[in-house]
Amino acid sequence: MPVEELPPTRAIRARSAPLHTRDRGGGQPVLFLHAFPLNGRMWEPQFDTLAARTRLLAPDLPGFGLSPPPRVAPTLDQYAREILGVLDLLEVGRVIVVGLSMGGYLAFRLIEALGPRLIGLVLADTRATPDTESGAAARHELAAEVEARGVDAAASAFLTKLLGPTTQRLRPALLDRVHAIIRENTPAGVAAALRAMAARPDSTPLLARIGCPVLCLAGEEDVLTPPDVAREMAAQIPGGCAVVIPSAGHLTNLEAPDVFNDALARFLSKCSGR
Repeated sequence: MPVEELPPTRAIRARSAPLHTRDRGGGQPVLFLHAFPLNGRMWEPQFDTLAARTRLLAPDLPGFGLSPPPRVAPTLDQYAREILGVLDLLEVGRVIVVGLSMGGYLAFRLIEALGPRLIGLVLADTRATPDTESGAAARHELAAEVEARGVDAAASAFLTKLLGPTTQRLRPALLDRVHAIIRENTPAGVAAALRAMAARPDSTPLLARIGCPVLCLAGEEDVLTPPDVAREMAAQIPGGCAVVIPSAGHLTNLEAPDVFNDALARFLSKCSGR
């Protein structure tokens, strides 16, 4: 039986667009927004599986991966404007957005900006509520530490929280893989993202106004955004649906890619059929 060849990955380089963006496959565009402190390369398990029937786009935020560091301290709204610039450059109309963790925070900032262009939204391992005062202060402290010591300061603070205990016990190599992706990012980009997340607004009022299908995903072992957070968001969204992925922590797309991809493929079919 012949092996199906996957479509090649194209890349929009940062010199010709606001952000370096991986662009693969064809069909309904799906925009993937990466977690902190990773970059667009975290979506490789989804690209390898879904690109045969879907156009997948994965930008690196400023200072992450192959995108240059931000020139000024950005906000999530500034990140959103740069994402919209990429979509416009690539002539993307109707789009499904998948945001994990920080990517979910950013997805909230795109809901009103995209308007009817947004035909589906996946909120994975994220929350609509803002940081507490102590949580925001901790982000600012870590940002200063990253600027002084480099991105390994962020890896030390987050790495074991990103992956669930089952993953750490059964797939220890994934710790090394995630650490390697973190090290591809710049201290300026990581510090700026920490400060942008600390200042993010409360997106809870948006939930009841979302007009497209929404899937809220969470890892069963996620200590950063536990499953009840996803369930509570879904309950506030008209027609929202929550799915909990067993034996996975915060990075569900990497820890349980088969389950994540199956849930995502079913959701994409639902959105594309509307």
